[in-house]
Amino acid sequence: MSRARTIAIANQKGGVGKTTTAINLSASLAAAERRVLLIDIDPQANASSGLGVDADDESTSVYEVILGNADLREALRPDVLPYLDAIPSASRLHGAEVELVPLMSRESRLRRAIEPALDDYDFILIDCPPSLGLLTINTLTASDSVLIPIQCEYYALEGLTQLTHTIELVQENLNQRLTIEGVLLTMYDRRLNLANQVAEEARRFFGDKVYEAVIPRNVKLSESPSFGKPILYYDAQSTGAESYMNLAREVIARTSWNTPEDASEHAAVEGA
Repeated sequence: MSRARTIAIANQKGGVGKTTTAINLSASLAAAERRVLLIDIDPQANASSGLGVDADDESTSVYEVILGNADLREALRPDVLPYLDAIPSASRLHGAEVELVPLMSRESRLRRAIEPALDDYDFILIDCPPSLGLLTINTLTASDSVLIPIQCEYYALEGLTQLTHTIELVQENLNQRLTIEGVLLTMYDRRLNLANQVAEEARRFFGDKVYEAVIPRNVKLSESPSFGKPILYYDAQSTGAESYMNLAREVIARTSWNTPEDASEHAAVEGA
């Protein structure tokens, strides 16, 4: 059995579709019968609520896991959807950036925490906070790769130099295997010259790392989190649902350790 591919979903800019991507890519991979674990390490806990998972002060969350006060399995919410488990966040995670500072191996606590679960999943997706602090550094240290969503608006690529520099520093000092998984264009409207210019600029900067799948502006996609549902479960016929299934196909195709035995599972994606 292959070990999970762990993908951080990161961009220090807010409002780029990061959490929307974490929720809907997880659900789309699960719909393809891949075993998926979504870890919400953003203190805003939007990925948790977007899956209908309560992130209250009573339940064990990623906060206890990353500080070493609970095992990963104690925080696990199994079968949030078929093939999809989750580790929720909680508002108390806001304090973790400070609490981690004096701890030993503070950058690698998440990596050690998820190690026992790597054989249980095909994909582990981690929704990062919109910052480059210790929570994001922990996620990059624990991950095989980074998926970067960028919105097709003014200043879309602003700040990405800082993110790529952080990725390089993590590669050099904490996690040599870390790569850029892909760059995802979000809030895309092909009718707008600006959106097409941003897409061209992203492809010039990142080359074939930019996914063919793009995520459009879509009302149903915006509505679905308030119902605690991924778009596939809110409106499976929407363009948003189709776009995330297309992204799931690409993510699966780019995963180097897919084997010939996976052919039947690939058929499930292609037929979706």
